[in-house]
Amino acid sequence: MKKIVDKSITGNFLLDILYKRNLINDEQLNRISKIQKNNRNELQKTIIELDILKKDEMMIALADEIGVKYVNLNDVNIDPTIVVLIPEEMARRHQLIAIDKDGNKLTVAMANPLDVFAHDELKIRLGYDIESVLSYGEDINRALDEVFGVTNEWDQVIGKIENMQVTVLKEEEKEVSDISAIDKGEEAPIIALVNLIILRAVKEKASDIHIELFGEDTLRVRYRIDGILHDVMSLPRNLHLAIISRIKIMSDLDIAERRLPQDGRIQVNVRGRNINIRVSTVPTVNGESAVLRILDPASILLDLDSLGFSNDILPKFISLIKKPNGIILVTGPTGSGKSTTLYTALNLLNSSEKKIMTIEDPVEYRLKGISQIQAKPKIGLTFAAGLRSFLRQDPDIMLVGEIRDRETAEIAVQAALTGHLVLSTLHTNDAPSSVIRLIDMGIEPFLISSSVIGVIAQRLVRRICPKCKKELKITSDIKKILDIYDIDSNEITLYKGEGCPNCKGTGYKGRIALFELMIITDTMRELITKNVNNRKLRETALQEGMCTLKEDGIKKVREGITTVDEVLRVAST
Repeated sequence: MKKIVDKSITGNFLLDILYKRNLINDEQLNRISKIQKNNRNELQKTIIELDILKKDEMMIALADEIGVKYVNLNDVNIDPTIVVLIPEEMARRHQLIAIDKDGNKLTVAMANPLDVFAHDELKIRLGYDIESVLSYGEDINRALDEVFGVTNEWDQVIGKIENMQVTVLKEEEKEVSDISAIDKGEEAPIIALVNLIILRAVKEKASDIHIELFGEDTLRVRYRIDGILHDVMSLPRNLHLAIISRIKIMSDLDIAERRLPQDGRIQVNVRGRNINIRVSTVPTVNGESAVLRILDPASILLDLDSLGFSNDILPKFISLIKKPNGIILVTGPTGSGKSTTLYTALNLLNSSEKKIMTIEDPVEYRLKGISQIQAKPKIGLTFAAGLRSFLRQDPDIMLVGEIRDRETAEIAVQAALTGHLVLSTLHTNDAPSSVIRLIDMGIEPFLISSSVIGVIAQRLVRRICPKCKKELKITSDIKKILDIYDIDSNEITLYKGEGCPNCKGTGYKGRIALFELMIITDTMRELITKNVNNRKLRETALQEGMCTLKEDGIKKVREGITTVDEVLRVAST
């Protein structure tokens, strides 16, 4: 067996093992040693990057030598509830992660299983019997990032800020060029921190960022991912004013005004993608709160299959939007996917033979071949003013972001009655309620019955994570719900997500829409003209074939797309 002599250059435990096992030759050894001498990179990473050995080959040899098992974390479904048994600070300091628990035995993947100090600290602090296995260091770091959601970049930036006085000056810039190219050494720390908050949110596919004060000393950052808020980090209270001011500068808001709500917009570039961000600040008793809504054009697919229409609703929807005139309303709360549904409809209708115009606040996504107008209420360009001007532009199809008042509703009705197809949104809980809402605005029932041709109510539910999807045992409570819809619990298989790194332990990944499509039939027109109440209108709509949100949700449960709990969370009727 060859022996390494020059310990000053190659005196490394790993190199000794690989050389002794003839996994690297003299030439490769000298090459590695030279690179390590000139550039102190992590040795394991250097060997992999030089393509001298595959990661698993190297780690298996090391594990065999030190007498432990090697675990490739990329092949393991890591349970976040087990990972968090070890405090994040301790896990990162020793580069280790808990991956399994059996009774009082805790299996811990370590970059260095020979670290007796880490073993002792784990046993003393946690009280478990520790079984250590070997894993690649970068895989451990990545797994910790997946669970805890905070990268080393956070710590580096925050560390620079915590003990310094931050002063925010008014800047001329209104747009960040490329926030993914963060140089924390050159950039002001507070700018780097805000950029990191946005960058991480885009990476995590968050729809909203919430920055708000809780209590006297906690500034909390939360992301809304798949409709649910998740804590990301807590910051010192003294950073609050600087962060809010930076966001205001980026969105061209008044940094001196802290008593009134303000709305603005930011456009940033993340790795070549233009991201639009809608900013809202409001004063609270603790201090200003900021919410940033992320509008990522790359995240919208604009095809009907991706929306989640069931087979019986889809043909009705396509038939509805291809009508030559009338009003189509999409209803639901904020964040229920109304804009995506409308954009998808416009994308389907878009052709060179038709002129399509929109007025929106804001213009969330730009569509080729469609004239889109940004509403500007401060200068009088309201939804109503835009719609009125549209009628002189000879359009075939018009979209108005939201019917908020009587004036906008009246012009929409006028446009529909004069041969235009009008698409818009309304805030109501279900489809039949939209008719009552228009009546409450002051629109005559006979005008509503003549102009409105269909209403779609929608909600978003989370999809079961495909990587940890498992069969679910049907409980008595679930059986009762299935019985309501005449579903035999013996003939259906339900699923749930167990939780894995892919879904960050939630069991869900991505979202899909539930739909309630109400087509205005002749029978319903008569009832609307008679100004009947919402209950009667809903009963008639059901008799005419309307599928409720909950019924559509149960269909998706049967298909293994979502869970009963998710459907009940968003659909009460």
